[in-house]
Amino acid sequence: MYIPNGFQFDNDEEKVAFMKQYSFATIITTKDNFPIATQLPFLVEKNSDKLVLSSHFALANEQAKIITENISLVIFTEPHAYISPKHYEKRESVPTWDYIAVHAYGKAKILDDETSKLKILERMIHFYEKDYLQQWDGLTEKFRTGMMRGIVAFELEVSDLQGQKKLSQNKTVAERDRIIEQLENGGNTVEKDLAKYIREENK
Repeated sequence: MYIPNGFQFDNDEEKVAFMKQYSFATIITTKDNFPIATQLPFLVEKNSDKLVLSSHFALANEQAKIITENISLVIFTEPHAYISPKHYEKRESVPTWDYIAVHAYGKAKILDDETSKLKILERMIHFYEKDYLQQWDGLTEKFRTGMMRGIVAFELEVSDLQGQKKLSQNKTVAERDRIIEQLENGGNTVEKDLAKYIREENK
């Protein structure tokens, strides 16, 4: 990832927190020099020095067949917004885009046995909708077994973690205030979320 000076994350803990907040990400793996991508919800877990991403593919997804052979890239991004040059004091300015992104690299391991699949699914349910656990536990064994046979669960241990926060850090206080005001007053929820990040980053 190209990261200009001034747009870095403070530390890996901050990156991990962002990944957990925006955990629906894109995993990209190459096959014969051709990139294949899938959008998936991820479980992001850090134990001591190990950062592990867990999720599952549909059984028919060809990407599931190659993630153990090659390094994959998982991209976490959101929120983002167009930034107009009208906010800047200099007339000779151009439009830009403010955003946050984290790139996680690693080689995945397939979890074949049903016990491991079940553990990942239950941890994901607990993270995304804890109340659904009761309904999940009440499903028939036949239904749950059939569903699990239709997925490919995996864990990816992160070997490299990169991130960028482009939040108008290189602009003046007055310029940032105008940007925040427009983003906060718009009807777009994503832009409102970005405004919070810009305000927090530039305190």
